[in-house]
Amino acid sequence: MVEFTRRKLMASSAAAAVGAGTVGLAGADEDPEEHDTLEAPYVKGNIDRFSTTAFGAEVTGPFVFDTGELLYSLQGPHDDNLEPFNAGGVGVFDDFRFTFNGKNDEFDELEPPRTDREEQQVLSAAGEYRLLVQTGDPINGGTERFGHPQTPDGTELVEVSEDGYGIGDQADMNFFVSTDEEGLEGYLFTNNEIRPGGITRTPLYRDEDGYLQADLENAMELENTEVFREIGGTKVNCYGDLSPWETPLSAEEEYGHPRVNGLATVSDIVEAGSGVGLRGGSEFWNRPDILEVDGSLRELFGDEHEYPMGLHNNRNTEKHAYHLGVEPRDQNEVEGEDGPETVNTPRPIGDEEFPNRYRYGKIVEVTEPTADVPTPVKHHVFGRAAWECPEVLPDERTVYLASDGGAKGIYKFVAEEPIPEYDDRMDVRGTLYAMKAAEIGEGPVAETDLDVEWLSLGTASNAEIESWISDYDDVTQVDYLETHAETDWADDLEQALMEADEEVAINGNQDYITDEEVVEWAAQYEERGPDGVDEELRRVPFLETRAAAKEIGASVEFNKAEGIDAHDEAEPGDFIYFGISSLGGTMTDKYGDLRFDEVQTGVLYRAELEEDYNVSRLEPVVVGPNESDPTSILDESLINVDNVMVMDDGRVLLCEDKGTFGRTYENDALWVYEPPAVLEASSVAVSHGATGEVNLTLSSIPDGLAGGRVTVSVEHADVAAIADASYHDALELTSGPSIDGDGSSVEFRFADLEDEIGATLDDVTLATLDLEGVGTGTTDVTIEVHSLDDDDGLAIDTQARPGVVVVGPPPVGEGSGSGRAPTDLDGDGLFEDVNGNGRLDYQDVTLLFEHLEDDAVQLNEAAFDFNDNGRIDYDDVVALYDEL
Repeated sequence: MVEFTRRKLMASSAAAAVGAGTVGLAGADEDPEEHDTLEAPYVKGNIDRFSTTAFGAEVTGPFVFDTGELLYSLQGPHDDNLEPFNAGGVGVFDDFRFTFNGKNDEFDELEPPRTDREEQQVLSAAGEYRLLVQTGDPINGGTERFGHPQTPDGTELVEVSEDGYGIGDQADMNFFVSTDEEGLEGYLFTNNEIRPGGITRTPLYRDEDGYLQADLENAMELENTEVFREIGGTKVNCYGDLSPWETPLSAEEEYGHPRVNGLATVSDIVEAGSGVGLRGGSEFWNRPDILEVDGSLRELFGDEHEYPMGLHNNRNTEKHAYHLGVEPRDQNEVEGEDGPETVNTPRPIGDEEFPNRYRYGKIVEVTEPTADVPTPVKHHVFGRAAWECPEVLPDERTVYLASDGGAKGIYKFVAEEPIPEYDDRMDVRGTLYAMKAAEIGEGPVAETDLDVEWLSLGTASNAEIESWISDYDDVTQVDYLETHAETDWADDLEQALMEADEEVAINGNQDYITDEEVVEWAAQYEERGPDGVDEELRRVPFLETRAAAKEIGASVEFNKAEGIDAHDEAEPGDFIYFGISSLGGTMTDKYGDLRFDEVQTGVLYRAELEEDYNVSRLEPVVVGPNESDPTSILDESLINVDNVMVMDDGRVLLCEDKGTFGRTYENDALWVYEPPAVLEASSVAVSHGATGEVNLTLSSIPDGLAGGRVTVSVEHADVAAIADASYHDALELTSGPSIDGDGSSVEFRFADLEDEIGATLDDVTLATLDLEGVGTGTTDVTIEVHSLDDDDGLAIDTQARPGVVVVGPPPVGEGSGSGRAPTDLDGDGLFEDVNGNGRLDYQDVTLLFEHLEDDAVQLNEAAFDFNDNGRIDYDDVVALYDEL
């Protein structure tokens, strides 16, 4: 299929027509104008509830084994639940397996819980959930406990820290690395979303009855190993990915990374001459007792002060320091509102190993996962953010990344070589991109696609960035005071803290990258491009990723981007899914690129992977309800999608993180999404007066194809006309293609009598159209499905995807040239073969130069704008020459 750049070839059509799925359109019996968001809730396909988790717990870390067995984490359940569901852990569904046939026919949809007893346990549509390991379980020969980080001397941090927040109860990611050829036994890697973070490796084996069991005696907490401490430990390990080369990738959800609040930019601060009310939590990273800074700033600045974004998520930096080897501070017991509380003696950490803020918010790859002690590598080249998850695609070069929370970005990294081919992971080198998104047209969320452009932030290697990060390794809490306060902290700590807080709020933290460096990087970027900035500024987009992306106009507005996944062997033409847990906040205000109607419960988008694994368009496939919808709708809808996992048959596991949201039951659920069949017209570029083929293909038909009636139309018959059409050879009973007299449409009617087109998830070509280029321009090829039935006599839920035909310009210099029309050699919408001889050569450059002022060139900007500046000029001749 010919691929086109969105800039050149987007036709005028809106998103494909929306069809109702199981949930369908909200309020079928109501006036749609009364809804907060039209056509919500909405499903393009079908979803079925498979499981509800115990009260208070999220559904996290789904994993489907090659055997079809399902596992997920019980994260943060309520203490009053029935045992054993009153403590977090990881469990598997016994006596149930997915069959990978593309259909939800392995189970009947689970009814939601209706009694207190049902709400206090994990329910499933099939099989029974059994916990393999739980928070605090003794592991590693009794020297450790599941999910419990320790100090280097083996003392559990829960015993020496100022609070025991979530220790071991926040299990998230689960990925399995097999150690036998059958994939039946191996190691399970589980994240614990705590501060400092944790990654547990648990051996799994089969008992005599074939059930999975956990070998807790030989399980281990990876964060407690010396190799993890050498890279600064890890923090808030959320979801992740299993790389194509079978290594776990753990995402550090470092919510505390923002240096500026909301949609503000560092330029806003520099122009205002003060960051009061605009500073994010990261700027106060090395302040002793960081959570106290909010009260201090409020006392200093009153109503001018705004809570620093992400501040609360930088709590427990002292605890992290203890994990790395800093001697725990003395603690005192005081009387609090709810009884005795333990507080730290205020002694700033100095001359010791204090955590470096630029070492967190990374993707941590666990290399050598089956070794006695696996080796962690932080991929600095992926940038620094509140990562929910990465998705590494089968080309082993392209990585998509989602940053959780409000006003965050979506990113992409492309390595110069396949990542496993680097002898040393620190040599991995590539380019980091930030997404710039724009709504296509106006309308309901369910009908509004996003056009995607990727802005290059910079190119570097892990080793280069590591050298930049190490420049800040010696920064401590003492530096916060000595750099920013005039008063000697040893004489008056309280006064020194107040002075330092005031200075940092106004002028920024001088111990790290400064405001002026960020702004100067952006200025040089605009003038010289990402590869032309000064050497000392190349660090900015990799260490201050969110701030840098905002400076160059990326869409740092996404609210809770909590899931990205494609199936393990995805190829161009397959889909990758992006989950937005709650479409609100900065995605729905009057600022920035995005101006959506609010969808409080979120949206699941998908994008088609292009030839180079790029994506250029996101389309909504599941749109949630709003709180104003009736409980009958809320009960049967996906709410706040979190982790997503695409199975090999194309179905998608959708996990919820909703808390309480208007349902008659308060439990989160796991849903299984069945995408619709896709009936697609391919795209083609043809020369003026020539013909090209457009294929009509159908994919994802698990129940086969009986037959149907379909009309394919060309929107602008004065650009391209249908000259001929034919059927797939397997379709023996057909009605001859009926082409309109003006070549604008053709109707197909067919039946698969011999069942030649059986059940399949792959593409099947139903028909081929010959289109003739009759006029220069671009036109959509649209599809109308009148009927399409499967082998069971049921209608096939179908999504029609239009194609695009581009007809190139007429011959250039017809009087002195070859008389042949230019051709597009690589399907990018640019007609490099100016003389039409089927190749790019120097004659194309000279012909364009000689006839640059001719109408054949000047009136066809889209075909000859090789330098992408929106007009035809002599630099286009130079740009074409550069392609030789």
